[in-house]
Amino acid sequence: MRLYLQQRPTAGEAPKYVQLSLEQDLFGGWFLTRESGTTGARPTLKREQYLAREAAIAAFESARDAQLKRGFQIMFAQGADAPR
Repeated sequence: MRLYLQQRPTAGEAPKYVQLSLEQDLFGGWFLTRESGTTGARPTLKREQYLAREAAIAAFESARDAQLKRGFQIMFAQGADAPR
């Protein structure tokens, strides 16, 4: 699953973005990757590991909801099981 969220830029600033991706590793665990920053600048990357799929999806949805509350808008969603 992958979500790309973007915040409307203020005058004279580049837009801020957050990209969330959830991927299964080779051992059955799950990685939640959060990439954030300003378009055109160096991003910040955080990675969390989860053993259970349900816990990983809950963390993904929680991260998504937190960004939506901060004013970000979903620009792109990918994945058949992508939460809406």
